[in-house]
Amino acid sequence: MNKSSFLSVFLFLILAIPTDRVTAEQSDYDPEARLKELGIELPAPPSPVANYVNGVRTGNLIFLAGKGPKRADGSEITGKLGAEISIETGYEGARLTAINQLAVLKAMLGDLSKVKRVVKVLGMVNSTPDFVEQPAVINGFSDLIVEVFGDRGRHARAAVGMASLPRGQSVEIEMIVEVEPE
Repeated sequence: MNKSSFLSVFLFLILAIPTDRVTAEQSDYDPEARLKELGIELPAPPSPVANYVNGVRTGNLIFLAGKGPKRADGSEITGKLGAEISIETGYEGARLTAINQLAVLKAMLGDLSKVKRVVKVLGMVNSTPDFVEQPAVINGFSDLIVEVFGDRGRHARAAVGMASLPRGQSVEIEMIVEVEPE
């Protein structure tokens, strides 16, 4: 294939890529409207329980400190997976943790549509040594993040077991998010 033919094929392929999906996704992107559709009202962001801040922004990245499954009334989902609590309860704890992290993110950004991409999630599960279903638990977090942000919510992730977590909470989850420039 000569240089001219290669260039023609390359341009054809580039121009043939459908852009309507990207445009539609961008025009339909409204995480806060999605939260309303899901019936989720964000609480006030949980306060740090020690000497740290909820999140740190550096450039276009926000690093959110670990949060747990704290309810609006201050109670938490506690217990050890593989002992006192079920995978379903752990999943709900992880989902509640996602809501708490979204509340922090909203407080930091003012508008969740400024989220360009959820980059990385670290999910820690309070579990017995023989419990191996940590990913099923942390799916509670990941599933909600994808429901809210669509493809922008798909993230790299680790789901690991811990011998214990602060106050006996069932999960603690950190998140790294890419946001629009200031």
